[in-house]
Amino acid sequence: MVAYRNKMNRRNFMKLSGLFTASLAVSGCSAPALMEKPKLRPNILFLFADDQAYEAIHAFGSEVETPNLDKLVKNGVTFTHAYNQGAWHGAVCVASRLMLNTGRFVWNAHAIEDKQGKEKAAGHFWSQYMKQAGYDTYFSGKWHVRTKANEIFDVAKNVRPGMPRTVKESYNRPHEGQPDPWKPWDKSIGGFWKGGKHWSEVLGDDGIEFLGQAAQKDDPFFMYLAFNAPHDPRQSPKEYVDRYPLDEVEVPENFLPEYPYKDAMGCPKSLRDEKLGPFPRTEYSVKVHRQEYYAIITHMDEQIGQILDELEKQGMQDNTYIFFTADHGLSVGHHGLFGKQNMYDHSVRVPLMVAGPGIQPGTVESPVYLQDIMPTTLELAGVQKPAQVQFESLLPVLQGRSNGAYDAVYGGYMNLQRMVIEGNYKLILYPKIQKVRLYNLKKDPEEMKDLAEEKKYAKTIKNLFATLLELQKETGDSLDLKSVYPELCS
Repeated sequence: MVAYRNKMNRRNFMKLSGLFTASLAVSGCSAPALMEKPKLRPNILFLFADDQAYEAIHAFGSEVETPNLDKLVKNGVTFTHAYNQGAWHGAVCVASRLMLNTGRFVWNAHAIEDKQGKEKAAGHFWSQYMKQAGYDTYFSGKWHVRTKANEIFDVAKNVRPGMPRTVKESYNRPHEGQPDPWKPWDKSIGGFWKGGKHWSEVLGDDGIEFLGQAAQKDDPFFMYLAFNAPHDPRQSPKEYVDRYPLDEVEVPENFLPEYPYKDAMGCPKSLRDEKLGPFPRTEYSVKVHRQEYYAIITHMDEQIGQILDELEKQGMQDNTYIFFTADHGLSVGHHGLFGKQNMYDHSVRVPLMVAGPGIQPGTVESPVYLQDIMPTTLELAGVQKPAQVQFESLLPVLQGRSNGAYDAVYGGYMNLQRMVIEGNYKLILYPKIQKVRLYNLKKDPEEMKDLAEEKKYAKTIKNLFATLLELQKETGDSLDLKSVYPELCS
């Protein structure tokens, strides 16, 4: 739930902090060297997960098994600090996807949400730009944007408007010592199993089928495959759940029975995501939900592996750029929260990997948006960046010509939360109760020690608040923070 300020607007962020600098070596991987341009117009394969936190990839130290995503990490560039920009209601994925497909920052995307028919006619969607550049465009999976996918892609198959339908048995569970009414592999419940085949497997089949067809054509392709996984209801075949014995699943270090400001920040017990687990939170319930979270991610990873294998089988991997990310992260027990409607890194930060011709493996710690993928593909396709696209291409970073386009991170959720990251520090505000929270991300990456009450950080807080006010102007945020926090304005 974040937005960034362009470096042209302020002093160089890279000089302020070692936290968000381009990495020269992480686990033996070098930062990306100058990439060569492909000889032909490249294909674009975009793989999109739903609710997958940055931490939920094995290559990043997680206990979840993701061998195929690990290969993308090994063979491509990982942006270690990629964020979603925000949301205007609890369905954070809606805002994320509208930003991605229009290129607009969160509040500008919100402004056009009810006018997408007009925007579509003007050719202002990602797929339409790619089509105008001569690409065959294909979509399958979760769309969740009001304009119909089949109207702006050449082919749209098995379009899912939102999350799979859930049943009451999937909420307020499990309770230790009591029977659990929910079984992730029970096909009779529906959800991901509606139609008889798991939706991740359907998407895998669709991707393989399209690659076979694309191999017979001369035009390059833009394929947008959007998994519903690992969003709840977190369902997968039993064999995947069995890979994660409950006694081996770890409870997050920042586990809390209940987040003290959940109501003021817009995450009450009645919020759909938060109702999935019982209150107060228990270590047992968190472990079960994380077990199911890992299982559906591993199941999705297998489908991704089959898609990538087909790409290689068809001989197209040498001229195809592969992008993987998620629309936002997820708490699943961090800080006593289950959803993504908060400003902590487990919910605003996502994995982002890029692999393809000429890209040298490595990691980049400079902050980016996941929505930066859109203008990156436009540049690869030879499309001049449209005026209304506010996100930045990642190519200058991938090519070693830049350390990144942004110097600070801004976040917003409804009118109930605001956030800014600058240097090592993250400032979180809950305007409804005039609450201020401050974290040193370098020393405290789990965001467990609130520094806001310590007098020695008063200047730091005021400086961050000033940055936030400046960013509000740049992002069109109309929330009046000055009247809420007058003491921070001096």
